[in-house]
Amino acid sequence: MATRLDRVLGAKTAKAMAEQLSLHTVRDLLRHYPRRYARRGEMTKLEDLQVGDRVTVLAQVRKVTTRKMRNRPGSLTEVTVGDGANSMQLVFFNRRHANLQEGAWGLFAGTVGEWRNSKQFAHPDCHLMTGDDDEDWARALIPLYPATKDVSSWVVQRSVKLLLDAAGGFGFVDDPLPEEMRARHGLPSLAAALLDIHRPTSAEDVEHAEHRLKWDEALTLQLTLAARRKAAALEPGIARPPRPGGLLDAVDAALPFALTEGQREVGEELAAELAREQPMHRLLQGEVGSGKTVVALRAMAQVVDAGGQAALLAPTEVLAAQHARSIRALLGPLGRAGELDGALEGTRIVLLTGSQKAAARREARAAVADGSAGIVVGTHALLQEGVDFADLGLVVVDEQHRFGVEQRDALRAKGNRPPHVLVMTATPIPRTVAMTVYGDLETSTLRQLPSGRGGVASSVVPVREKPGWVDRAWERLREEVAAGRQAYVVCPRIGEDAGAEEEPDDADGAPADDAPDRRPPLAVIDVAEALSAGPLAGLRLEVLHGRLAPEAKEATMRAFAAREIDVLVATTVVEVGVDVPNATVMVVMDADRFGVSQLHQLRGRVARGKHPGLCLLVSEAATSSATGQRLAAVASTSDGFELARLDLETRREGDVLGAAQSGRRSTIKLLSLLEDEELIAEARAEATALLATERGLADHPGLAMEVAALATDERAEYLEKA
Repeated sequence: MATRLDRVLGAKTAKAMAEQLSLHTVRDLLRHYPRRYARRGEMTKLEDLQVGDRVTVLAQVRKVTTRKMRNRPGSLTEVTVGDGANSMQLVFFNRRHANLQEGAWGLFAGTVGEWRNSKQFAHPDCHLMTGDDDEDWARALIPLYPATKDVSSWVVQRSVKLLLDAAGGFGFVDDPLPEEMRARHGLPSLAAALLDIHRPTSAEDVEHAEHRLKWDEALTLQLTLAARRKAAALEPGIARPPRPGGLLDAVDAALPFALTEGQREVGEELAAELAREQPMHRLLQGEVGSGKTVVALRAMAQVVDAGGQAALLAPTEVLAAQHARSIRALLGPLGRAGELDGALEGTRIVLLTGSQKAAARREARAAVADGSAGIVVGTHALLQEGVDFADLGLVVVDEQHRFGVEQRDALRAKGNRPPHVLVMTATPIPRTVAMTVYGDLETSTLRQLPSGRGGVASSVVPVREKPGWVDRAWERLREEVAAGRQAYVVCPRIGEDAGAEEEPDDADGAPADDAPDRRPPLAVIDVAEALSAGPLAGLRLEVLHGRLAPEAKEATMRAFAAREIDVLVATTVVEVGVDVPNATVMVVMDADRFGVSQLHQLRGRVARGKHPGLCLLVSEAATSSATGQRLAAVASTSDGFELARLDLETRREGDVLGAAQSGRRSTIKLLSLLEDEELIAEARAEATALLATERGLADHPGLAMEVAALATDERAEYLEKA
């Protein structure tokens, strides 16, 4: 399995596979599974093909015509292929294919294009079935592999066949799964599964093989995560029990509202875990606006009462500054220890960001190092060398989908002993994602929203179908401003060629179905100018985006919070945590460019006070399209847990696990977070049981090697991001 491919396939083929598909060894090739299977007489449904897709179809040549081109020299050959039910055009410029005769069957691979409303392949790769392929051609199922322009599906297929012929089958494959585990779950051997996935005789063969190979992926993943949990449990931390009459009691007394039942329950759960020596590793997920920050602040206060420090890691400077501001406001004199009006029994709150002036940063670092700062709020700057804590007792990571395990660990490493860890996310997480991406954490959930919230009504504004609705959207915004409220207008791009604030299509799972001729996303600077001169003339407009100087961002957010700005035109820098209770309208331009979870996050920025809110999703997508239906689903429910499942269904699943599906290598190829919940749960139980034994994986070298391969796989990003 470890043999390099250049020793088996030859240097040229091996080089192309390594460079374009990241396949280097026999193991890599055998784990490069078919994407699907073609049957003779069954062509890919043309209505399922999207412009820009690279696909392979099995079809018969129906018609071949060659003619001279009218407007330029040369010839054009058009080939119609079909299977009786469907047909499509293959187009070749200045290239004739003498072997493309009517009646010939073959595989045709290319990128789907469109000409005069008909789908076509321009210059596809062709592989006609000849006598050499009789054995493959006679098979009921022909495997079609993930391929590239230079490494076609049939090159992969022939390479696998060459391996089989050279080795006389897959008898050389050692099975990493223990025999008793295979028997317990009714799994075939790895050799049998690989044979059936690459050379199946029936759909049942494929189904059984996939089930076994999914087990390999799930078990390896769960062993890696279980090892993390076990390692963390073996590191003794420091117990941080509550202290009566301390900062926590003062925080509770200062809260201007009653805690929800959910906040109390989760708070008790955290308090009990903080009081133990074994470090807490907990994920706190909750609806947008469910009050996670208050729960985290109470945990931080308990740690400060016990003599430790708490660090809050936020993804943006805007959010870090807001957290620091709101914690200071809530604690009052209790957060200003050492200052003239500070309370003796209080602590200091310190903000640490990358853009601070050198003097401010030195002062903040000194307060962190000498322990006078009990609560430290910051961005990635907290992870830098030179930031040393006197006694780090709790790490709180806000909006975990922006941070990886590595960053979490880098902050944990700053403790003298392993600190407690609380990870918060407002993006509700389906159970399977919690068992995989966050598999090294225990989970708590806040579903209940604080009382007195106005609620948000959402609507899609389909620009092309109902252009009049856009004018009405701006009228509604003006009506809210006239009533004393404020509004956000969110765009996917900054403008002036500054690029996107971030890439919504990739970052949050919006389908990447852009046609090459799709217009650029709307930009903050352009939209702000158009609104100021047009439908929102006379209102106080300002812009906010990530390229502004930190002082300008802070000043703009302060002015918006102080109601000195009517409309904030911004990028997704306002997506997480920004809290202005008087804002009631959110207009999202080019809403189809954002993912489901991102739209839910954005919507959560309005109606955070007593007034009801309105979220308008402006899009040029047709309401009947998949994108239009996705936006309608977001508008129809405010249940983040329902939307989390929708998000999983509509985004590329590989992105959830961090496995890019562009042909690059990934350990997770078959496992589905939607369909394999039960299998993942069983694999988690088996992994936990295996590592609970005294010898662990010592008696299972094959499994140990799989885990080691996963740990060093550069594509194993599912452990590093949500």
